[in-house]
Amino acid sequence: MKKLLVTLTIAVLAVSCGEKTDSVVLNGNLRGDVADGTQVFLKTAGENNSVKEIDTVTVKDGKFVFNTPIPTTLDPYYVFIDKVRGNMMFFPEQGTIEMSTHKDSLRNVIISGTPQNDMFTDFIEGSKKIGEKVQSIQKDYQKAAMAQDTATVKALQDEIKEIQEEGKEFEVNFVKENPNAVISGMVINRLFQNRILTEDEISELVNNLSEEVKKTAAVSAILEMINKNKATSIGAKAPEFTAPNLNGEPLALKDALGKVTIVDFWAAWCVPCRKENPNVVNVYNKYHDKGLNIVGVSLDKNATEWKKAIEEDGLPWSHVYNEKDVQEIAKLYNVTSIPSTFILDEKGVIIAKNLRGDDLEKKIAELLQ
Repeated sequence: MKKLLVTLTIAVLAVSCGEKTDSVVLNGNLRGDVADGTQVFLKTAGENNSVKEIDTVTVKDGKFVFNTPIPTTLDPYYVFIDKVRGNMMFFPEQGTIEMSTHKDSLRNVIISGTPQNDMFTDFIEGSKKIGEKVQSIQKDYQKAAMAQDTATVKALQDEIKEIQEEGKEFEVNFVKENPNAVISGMVINRLFQNRILTEDEISELVNNLSEEVKKTAAVSAILEMINKNKATSIGAKAPEFTAPNLNGEPLALKDALGKVTIVDFWAAWCVPCRKENPNVVNVYNKYHDKGLNIVGVSLDKNATEWKKAIEEDGLPWSHVYNEKDVQEIAKLYNVTSIPSTFILDEKGVIIAKNLRGDDLEKKIAELLQ
């Protein structure tokens, strides 16, 4: 459910004003064939990844109403309709909020009425424009790819990258201009999780937020991860671990250290990991005799798939897999996405992180020249 907290629901939203109340009032209007008595659920994220149910009401003449106490934080609430796919997100702010959508397209919800939800509207409208630009060239891209027109594919890829950069710029500017918006905290969380900005850039954006927004779960999660990252920052001693290797025997990191060691978090199901493996194999073959070691840490849930991927990709280095808790080592290193790599010196001190492709080879060459 925490992932749900930071998911940016793509929606078409409109702005209007709602009258003040001493509670959170949500007036819902459902178009389409929605039977009277259909249940509508109001939920939010609870402790330890649980789902907390706030209230349940029923539909009458295509309408429903929630009237709930004002929460202590502005973490988002989610509306679920019985037997309808998807959900609708809004911010439970004091006042009257209007929500309207068709039951077959909850993503196209229209919501208005309070400042937080109006700022959410502004963000979604801006994001939608960026998304429409990408969609406008997707058909041409797919057509060129099918025709193996490499020149056109390359040109369209460059165009998509430019639009993605425009999207990043829009998001960063929105956050800077709207420090009181809860959606700003959620945007920063996504930028951090996807490594779109550096940790220093993320910290600068967080520091600019209002105190109220800093109390939300999305921002609290960022601050917690930044604090954890300090334990695995460049210059820190890599956390020690011991886990079973391919033969089921315990392998300790301290016993696997070379002059330079790469701790590589990956999984058989991770497409980017598998695409990067040939490059890592090339680097290993070039520099293993000069002192490069690699320890692959699997996040697979299936040991058979893990071993199969090692064989298929021809990965000759040491591997560990903790079947009892595949996330145990990842938690030590605060790994939230893969591939994720840590480069250590001969004393186990972290000297670089998350290098791939040419950047990885250049760094290893520099360290072992």
